[in-house]
Amino acid sequence: MELSPELQACIQSALAEDLGPGDATSEAIIPAEAQMQAQIVAKQVGIIAGLDVAQAVFLQIDPQIRFETLVGEGQRVQSGAVLAKISGPARALLTAERTALNFLGRISGIATFTREFVEAVAGTGAVILDTRKTAPGLRLIDKLAVQRGGGQNHRMGLYDMILIKDNHIDFAGSLPEAVRRARSGNPNLEIEVETRTLEEVSAALGLGVERILLDNMSLDQMRAAVQLTGGRAKLEASGNVDLARVRQIAETGVDYISIGALTHSVKVFDVSLKNVRKVDTETGKQVQT
Repeated sequence: MELSPELQACIQSALAEDLGPGDATSEAIIPAEAQMQAQIVAKQVGIIAGLDVAQAVFLQIDPQIRFETLVGEGQRVQSGAVLAKISGPARALLTAERTALNFLGRISGIATFTREFVEAVAGTGAVILDTRKTAPGLRLIDKLAVQRGGGQNHRMGLYDMILIKDNHIDFAGSLPEAVRRARSGNPNLEIEVETRTLEEVSAALGLGVERILLDNMSLDQMRAAVQLTGGRAKLEASGNVDLARVRQIAETGVDYISIGALTHSVKVFDVSLKNVRKVDTETGKQVQT
């Protein structure tokens, strides 16, 4: 899968942060002509995602590197599974290693966590969404990871959807005025209104908005909101969502469930570079070390 220019730029930024003027250790110790072979290995059970990002990291350091992917994107693997084989200039491999594994571990961690929620609501029709609670500078990476885990993206930023909250309403003077201004200023964008009570849901419905966010509502309130809405707007449940509760939320009939923890509380998936072997530059054979 070809990465977008925006994702490539994210990789370049991460490499610049780590590499600076150069890899002082590898450049001092490893001969420029040295070659090596290695494997990326999973050290836990979970969903693997982002191997294409890891590959792009290595290739940005040196296009001579050969990267062979051994598992499918979004595939569940066991601890000890070999995810990819890599070979090429030793300096380049070791220079790219940490950045590549950081991306792969983060993306796989988010994808693994997302998949748990997706599987928990399977059959209900509810869609798992992320939020804007992403690592600064890594939003594209974090939201890509949610997609790879089976979830969907909410808005990518403040520019591609209107989300009216209490502060916006206060400045506008009323919800109808806030919606009027939003439509006037951005007629092509979908409008969502955050609500905390059924009265607020009713008011939002009366304004014909496309989506209504049910903020920290009880299960009974959500069920009532679904009945009240009758399909006239999409309903998004948000707040106090965890794996123990997400199925119950989905069964109220809401369309979406947004979960900030997918990206703000991610546990990085444990991967490492293993089985490193030096390669004789003349014969091409592995050298025992």
